[in-house]
Amino acid sequence: MENFFELLWQPFRDFWAGLVGFIPNFLAMLIIIAAGFFVAWVVKAVLSKAFSALSFDAWCDRAGLTAMARKANVWSKPSDIMLKVVYWFLAVVFAMIGLTALRLQAIDSLTMQFFTYLPRAFSALLILIIGYVITGFVSRAVLIAAVNAGYRYAKLLAEAVRMLLIVLILAMALEQLQVAPGIVVAAFSIIFGGIVISLAIAFGAGGIEAARKVIEKSSEEKKESDRDIEHL
Repeated sequence: MENFFELLWQPFRDFWAGLVGFIPNFLAMLIIIAAGFFVAWVVKAVLSKAFSALSFDAWCDRAGLTAMARKANVWSKPSDIMLKVVYWFLAVVFAMIGLTALRLQAIDSLTMQFFTYLPRAFSALLILIIGYVITGFVSRAVLIAAVNAGYRYAKLLAEAVRMLLIVLILAMALEQLQVAPGIVVAAFSIIFGGIVISLAIAFGAGGIEAARKVIEKSSEEKKESDRDIEHL
């Protein structure tokens, strides 16, 4: 009979022993998460003053980042967006670190995957930001060059170059994130090739008249030159 009661009581004792061992880990997790939110708040306050001193919003306006945010229907100031991103990033990082204090195998595996994937996410974000700035610069340069050359479809050409670069940058970012890389590469090849062929056909057909004018102008200049020689 004693063995029977012992058998009934053993699960409760195991549960209590596990709970007693788990409580310190749980308290450590709460402390780490609370400390993380405090650190995130301090960093946010420091960055806020730094952004104000460096005129970060004005720099974003000049770089075109504010216009990019407006196109995405985001109307907050770039400094506010950056502060929120930094704050929640630090909060999430400390939360993931706090979860490891529980010493649960599933959570440890999830945390390891999170920190392994983090550099890829940063790289993809950096590619998008730098790529957008470069795209705006190249598109503007193409537009100015085409207008100076007297090309009728200057604006269309600049927009086409911008779209090609955007497709390239998105493909690079998705490939860096390892989001179905095979599908991304195939889709990029199809879209990029289709755009290039379409542009070649459109500008080839539209450039016939421009080519004719260039040839006629060259012929007229040659005739005038011949007349000058005969006159001499």
